[in-house]
Amino acid sequence: MKDLSMQVINARSAGIDVGSRFHVVAVDQRSENVRQFGVYSEDQQAMIKWLKLHQIQTIAMESTGNYWQTLFDALQRAGFEVQLVNGNQIKNVKGKKTDVLDCLWIQKLHSLGLLNGSFLPAAEIQSLRTYHRHRIHLIEQCSRYINKMQKAMRLMNIRLDVVLNDVMGQSGRLIIEAILAGERDSDKLASLANYRVKKSREEIAKALIGNWRNDLLFELRRCLTLHDVYCHEIKECDHQLEIAIKSLLSHSQVAADFKYAKATKQRNKYIPEFDIERFSWQYYGVNLMEIQGVGSGTVLSFLTQVGDRINHFPSSKHFCSWLRLAPNNKITGGKIISSRTPKGKNPLSLALRQAANAIGNQKEGELVNFFKRVAYRKDRASAITATARKLAVIIYNMVTKRESYKPSNPVSLSDKVKNKIIKNIRTRVEALELSQEQLNFLFQGASFSTA
Repeated sequence: MKDLSMQVINARSAGIDVGSRFHVVAVDQRSENVRQFGVYSEDQQAMIKWLKLHQIQTIAMESTGNYWQTLFDALQRAGFEVQLVNGNQIKNVKGKKTDVLDCLWIQKLHSLGLLNGSFLPAAEIQSLRTYHRHRIHLIEQCSRYINKMQKAMRLMNIRLDVVLNDVMGQSGRLIIEAILAGERDSDKLASLANYRVKKSREEIAKALIGNWRNDLLFELRRCLTLHDVYCHEIKECDHQLEIAIKSLLSHSQVAADFKYAKATKQRNKYIPEFDIERFSWQYYGVNLMEIQGVGSGTVLSFLTQVGDRINHFPSSKHFCSWLRLAPNNKITGGKIISSRTPKGKNPLSLALRQAANAIGNQKEGELVNFFKRVAYRKDRASAITATARKLAVIIYNMVTKRESYKPSNPVSLSDKVKNKIIKNIRTRVEALELSQEQLNFLFQGASFSTA
């Protein structure tokens, strides 16, 4: 065969190589028709006019940082069908690399229908995503200044982090404010601790004896001030996030038969003040917090990252693959040489991993048993990934099928089967020539159940 042709799927297509200072556009495979545009708004309008002049209908562009977003929105508003493509799909063969060759290659692959667009949420969900990611940034800044306060006190040999779990809790906050107010008596400082603190007052007083350096006290004061500023900003962000979420809900969606999944309040100072559990129930029709280990942070991350477009994933396997929680099997010669999960950052995947890690610290439950089985066979890191994938599958099925979470309860054995198992075990144990007292001790309080 001297000639090998492929069918053109998208005849009127264009390829755009997105850059930070300019964009290069190709409308066909002729390099003389390649044109370069700037990044300003008037340059985007000039690009739209030029594309309409060439009767372009569909466009593919590479996702590079966040430089593509404004151009993507402008092209969509102009009526073009735009696909955002992962950079792994458009890697060219080895050789000379230029912006012109890159946009020609993108246009060629797109015209042949060889590119798949990335998942993008709706416009209103993108605004939620902006608020949520800014909120995560504010929480990270709060944690950073808490660490700096701990370091300053540690250098003064004030070991408040040893006697208290949270130095910015109720007791820690009172003690730090008293220190900054000039109090140096360790017994008086220890008396400010809440009665529920496990450490004794004597041990807390010992931890509050140190050297009071002025430079470190200055750092402690400024870090506390900045921490409070960021906490105030988190509340302001939560207020805007609540307004944006309420705008998604129609007036007909009323939570008449809504019931909270967890009776006890979550112990997390960064939980939003608004009722995210009720909002998610009104939006999806199911309560995602019925799932063990799933809290308001996980639900909020799912709402802001996916929104109402989870049906864009044909199955739960596609959803897990998008989250990078599915194995990336590399097979050669009929043998799997690697099955590691792909690299990549996904805020929802991180939230699911955090929920899976919390499940691993619990004592009982269906997902706890699953976590422990995987951790026993492999390790804790593998168990976190496997449990996060299981959570993703459960959430996908609940939202798409509008069904509540129903964990599989252990199936009790009948008395006949129990007696048969006990008889079999007793026969094997009697072969060890144990006394009747030892046998009674072994079988005392025995119970049988199977999953």
